[in-house]
Amino acid sequence: MNPQHGLNYDYSPWTFWSSASEAERQAQDAHHKRLVKRAGAKIGERAFLSPLANVDPDTLSIGADSFIAAYAYITGAITLGDDCTVNAFSVVRGNVTMGDGVRIGAHTAILGFNHSMDASEPVFKQPLTSKGITIGDDVWIGSNVVVLDGVTVGSHAVLAAGAVVTKDVPEWSIVGGNPARRIRDRREATIPATAVEAPSDDALMAELAAFANAARADASALLGRSWTSEAGGAYRDQPGAEPTVRAHCDAIEIADLLLGSVPPQLSRDEHMARLRKLQDPVTGLVPEFGSDVYGDSTITFGAGPATYHVLSVGYALDLIGSRFEHPIHAIADMDPAAVTSSLDTLPWRNEAWGSGAWVDAWGTAAHWNLAQSHPNATGSLEALFGWLLTRVSSASGTWVTPTDDNRLEVVNGYYRLTRGTFAQFGVPIPHVERLVDTVLEHAADPRYFSPGRQNACNVLDVVHPLWLALKQTTHRREDARNWARTQLGQALERWVPGEGMAFSAEPSTGDGNVPTLQGTEMWLAIIWYLADLLGCAGTLGYRPRGVHRPEPALSLPTL
Repeated sequence: MNPQHGLNYDYSPWTFWSSASEAERQAQDAHHKRLVKRAGAKIGERAFLSPLANVDPDTLSIGADSFIAAYAYITGAITLGDDCTVNAFSVVRGNVTMGDGVRIGAHTAILGFNHSMDASEPVFKQPLTSKGITIGDDVWIGSNVVVLDGVTVGSHAVLAAGAVVTKDVPEWSIVGGNPARRIRDRREATIPATAVEAPSDDALMAELAAFANAARADASALLGRSWTSEAGGAYRDQPGAEPTVRAHCDAIEIADLLLGSVPPQLSRDEHMARLRKLQDPVTGLVPEFGSDVYGDSTITFGAGPATYHVLSVGYALDLIGSRFEHPIHAIADMDPAAVTSSLDTLPWRNEAWGSGAWVDAWGTAAHWNLAQSHPNATGSLEALFGWLLTRVSSASGTWVTPTDDNRLEVVNGYYRLTRGTFAQFGVPIPHVERLVDTVLEHAADPRYFSPGRQNACNVLDVVHPLWLALKQTTHRREDARNWARTQLGQALERWVPGEGMAFSAEPSTGDGNVPTLQGTEMWLAIIWYLADLLGCAGTLGYRPRGVHRPEPALSLPTL
């Protein structure tokens, strides 16, 4: 942390000029002068450029009252008008010109250049090309948008969160999707609920920013407290516990969310080597530390921690730029008949959560095989989706009919099942309005969601299905938002300085009520989803990219 300024300014730069001390203003002025000297930058009055941003342009002109937040990456020939904001972790590169009043959400990439792709030479040897990107005045660009070279965005346009913009956007247009398509004219009276993030109140935005800043400031300490130097070093869920594979993966997820790097106890290559060597080459599964089953096929898909490790280890490796060394043979060798037979024999009525977890792990294993060009048995993934789509209840939107006695299991199992299938592959969920009704009925149960009774699984397993469903429908949207606001307000109060968050809010759960890596990783993701339902997740400055990522990890091929 730069001692000359507070983290609030780095992630909420619009607050700088109204509250910065004289020393902080002098430090910002010195930062401006260094950029002017080094890059010939032209910087308008009351502009704020976070020293944590990588601003390394060929040329830079930034207007008055414009801001560049922490960890933005700015290179090339860049012009920003007055009242523009480049939020945290965004990328603006190449030849890019923006007008006045442009807002760029976190984790967005505006890429005013491209590679040549002549087949006669490797890509890395070929020259860059640049048509440039032009963005007009009064443009709102949501979080996780990608704008490609050659695009012109007209004034007053809105680019919805997650859009991939490959063609020009006319003035006043709202566009969304991949590739982005026109949704409507911004001047029309009604905005579809799923088109853009809705505005939220200033008080909640301030709470979210304060929470995120506190979490970032504590990230190194909470990772360090769970690290033990015994036996060559390992991560534990909490001090005094035994090291586990999941704890190592949770540490990687937390570091990615809060630090934008790997946990500092090991280098990236050391993290990668430790996780990759855990995989059993025969089954492709990852057993718990201390197992002696490697290479003898005794490890079983669907039983024990190895099943969840398909998710946790796979995504931890993905976050650090790596993959499993071997295919996940345990599912790759299952033909369609074996898949449907396995689904038929799962204990759906008695163990809806366990059945959903099996589907989650199977779908994720299929994803890793596909992502690495390791073939799954022909037709097996289609058989999985076919079975699910023909067994789902049109009355409840779930795979088991919920009752007062089993609704918790049914909803929690629904989350696990859809996370690894419909969400992970970007397939629309079926009977979406009935699903919203089912989930909201469960969300009203005080046994699980009244103050002090929540745990991470139960809240995640409601907010994710609601978030997923409300991408397809506006049905009971305000009911979902009201629930999210209540849960978010309570969740933001549970951060323990230097330690993180406990899995459970209920004191009577013993170890479940003390901060852990698992609790911290899950609640960070939950808070993002709750905030996104309310349209203010961009304030957090982080976005899940691992197990709980909001975007599909891999799109299925279409004819």
